[in-house]
Amino acid sequence: MNLDELTTPALVLDLGVLKRNLAMMQRAIARHPGVVLRPHLKTAKSRDVAMLAAPDFGPVTVSTLAEARYFAEGGWRDQIYAVGITPQKLDAVAALNADGADVKVITDDVEAAQAIAAHPGKIRALVEVDVGEGRGGVPPDEARAIAAALGGKLAGVFTHAGHSYGGRSIPEMAAIAELERAGVVRAADALREAGFKLEIVSLGSSPTALHAEKLDGITEIRAGVYMFGDLFQAQLGTHPEGDIAVTVLASVIGRKPARGALLLDSGALAMSKDRSTEKAPRDYGFGLVLDMDGGNTLGEPILTRVHQEHGEAVPAPMLPIGTKLRVAPNHTCLTAAAFDRYHVVDGSREVIAVWDRVNGW
Repeated sequence: MNLDELTTPALVLDLGVLKRNLAMMQRAIARHPGVVLRPHLKTAKSRDVAMLAAPDFGPVTVSTLAEARYFAEGGWRDQIYAVGITPQKLDAVAALNADGADVKVITDDVEAAQAIAAHPGKIRALVEVDVGEGRGGVPPDEARAIAAALGGKLAGVFTHAGHSYGGRSIPEMAAIAELERAGVVRAADALREAGFKLEIVSLGSSPTALHAEKLDGITEIRAGVYMFGDLFQAQLGTHPEGDIAVTVLASVIGRKPARGALLLDSGALAMSKDRSTEKAPRDYGFGLVLDMDGGNTLGEPILTRVHQEHGEAVPAPMLPIGTKLRVAPNHTCLTAAAFDRYHVVDGSREVIAVWDRVNGW
């Protein structure tokens, strides 16, 4: 099968680029002896990718119960479900664990912690700590009440420095990484001094995983978007600019010479409406249009507008209707979520495999 034969839009994954990005992260983690990489599979959502990112069924991170079930059934049993748990989902987690999985949950809420502690199933939890992102989590010094509520089901502490995406240089991201490390270790130390036993001290984002200068006190690091990369992560230095593993194959469906625009069938449902690069040094709109081989031979048209099924690329050459192109995504996690499979290539147009994905919740 060849890319020319595919119905568009279609999701294309370049195996060679994926392997380079995985190797880059593995080298970064190897600088910190004793720290384990727990890849976040919320972007990939694929067992085939997991075979490369978490070989030998190593520990993984997931973001939905559907992922937890899919990966557990595939052999990846050691998981952290990295979204605040609700009591209504505890039965499902307990059922997975009863079948041999070890899915750990996270919480930043005392009442939720009490529900976890009271549940008769095999469930362990981590206290989520906020180190500056301002999303989930409690301040490091306020973790004790949640730990106490969890009691014997306490597994550790957990944080995510999502604000690292605001960094614009390696020194800046290294500084955020140290704040992340220091904050979650402070929480862990305080809990241990209070008599709590902790197995896991977990942190991670792709930028901090790559650029942390030290990880003293950390047992594991989580990262996910580094596998595929995107136009935003390239500007953060998460990967070289050319190493975006996932693109959307699209077709020209309209030509508008008066405004120098091509209409593509890669609209909002194929690319998402995420504008990650809006505040980055270079704004790529909703995606960067490449030629069929993933090259910059078209003058770098940008998707400046998207509708449900339409994307408008400017400034663009007036290519024939039906011409196939590839679009690099702004935010690969949301773009990939629109598809149920990857068409895998390795530096050419030949499709060497089709890999499935798990979607939904």
